Amino acid sequence: VQLQASGGGSVQAGGSLRLSCVRSGRTLSGYAVAWFRQAPGKERTFVAGISRSAVLTYYTDSVKGRVGISRDDAKNMVSLQMNSLEPEDTAAYYCAALPTASTRHLPRSPEEYRYWGQGTQVTVSS
Repeated sequence: VQLQASGGGSVQAGGSLRLSCVRSGRTLSGYAVAWFRQAPGKERTFVAGISRSAVLTYYTDSVKGRVGISRDDAKNMVSLQMNSLEPEDTAAYYCAALPTASTRHLPRSPEEYRYWGQGTQVTVSS
């Protein structure tokens, strides 16, 4: 499973970015998908996740109200809309996928995800 993450960039505080995670040529419908981020010298942490069929969505507390995750299985894509960005959001963002039969299985630990895309850098300046 190859995942491609894109959409990162440099913005000023208060700006917006939309990250995309695409599985080339194959469906993501059988996968829970999550976004994680990792700042230099820090651990990789959960940002948001979406279960199969979008039954569940989870967000880390620091992004609630500012970030929305969605999926379009017809396009093999999961998107992360990030608004009101803060300097603390600066990190490399990674999408990850976990094959699962359950629409309610949505882990928040990076160790539980099997497939990873390359990072896309988000830099927010004050």
